[in-house]
Amino acid sequence: MTKAAEQIPLSRLAPERALRGLELQIVRRLEGYLQGEHMGLFPGPGTELAEARLYLPGEDDVRRIDWAVTARTTVPHVRDDIADRELETWALVDLSASMDFGTAAMEKRDLAIAAVATVGFLTFRLGDRFGGYVLRAGRLRRWPARSGRLALYGLLRSLLAEPRATGREPAADLTTVIGSASRAQRKRGLRVVVSDFLDITDASDDPESPPPWERPMRQLSSRHQVLAVEIIDPRELDLPNVGTVALTDPETGEVRELNTGRRAIRQAYSRAARLQRERTRHALRRAGVAHLVLRTDSDWIADTARFALSHRRIAQRLHQPPKGVTK
Repeated sequence: MTKAAEQIPLSRLAPERALRGLELQIVRRLEGYLQGEHMGLFPGPGTELAEARLYLPGEDDVRRIDWAVTARTTVPHVRDDIADRELETWALVDLSASMDFGTAAMEKRDLAIAAVATVGFLTFRLGDRFGGYVLRAGRLRRWPARSGRLALYGLLRSLLAEPRATGREPAADLTTVIGSASRAQRKRGLRVVVSDFLDITDASDDPESPPPWERPMRQLSSRHQVLAVEIIDPRELDLPNVGTVALTDPETGEVRELNTGRRAIRQAYSRAARLQRERTRHALRRAGVAHLVLRTDSDWIADTARFALSHRRIAQRLHQPPKGVTK
């Protein structure tokens, strides 16, 4: 295990007790052969009651007759159930060189691992499986999906032990890795993309142009429920006035001197950073992806809790029966 992994205890990055009582509800169709504890969107074997409909002689079991609705309408009705499904979650974690940076409470890579732990605890139920992909040094490494809480902890420990970037490494290509994750796992479920979305392969200066990873992200969200977790450090948004400094691009190794004492340079930097974040936000919205922003200088547990509560309201609206259906 690396020195960095020993410095950050797993209990700090996996606050299960603080997240107890919250749930990141699934609002997309799930597939599976096993019966789990996630309420699906379609009728099937389960425990959650759905709408009532007319009884079909010879097709419906008489034991499913809803006697209350039958008494009110004087016509036999049966009550369908919402199918309970198991959830398969795959987390794509960006641990490229740009994530080895942090000027606040923790580095971005530590916050990314904490985000994976948080999603795992918010979605974990009986029969669920959790797998992961890690992007580092331009290569994609895969951890197979396994069930059980111990498997989730094993994945987190593997992420903590992942070596940090040393010297110049191949550029991280989000476009390729998101496309690979989309093609590799076809079973419908939850996909979590954790990254700072600073793609060195994107050379466009047009804030209106879509980033190259938007198309594979659209393809991913067309089949799965997708959550994008954007990791931000405050120094990536604004430059302090500290005189002339030498800045090194962690992805390419390029070094450039910058005079932060000039107001025009600081304003140009802030404007470019703001446009990049807006471009990312608009691309994720067009792709139909839920967007959670976590900062290294803020209470990420509270930010995640607010996101889960707002997402719960969306799930409740989607799971409501259509108007006019007998309750």
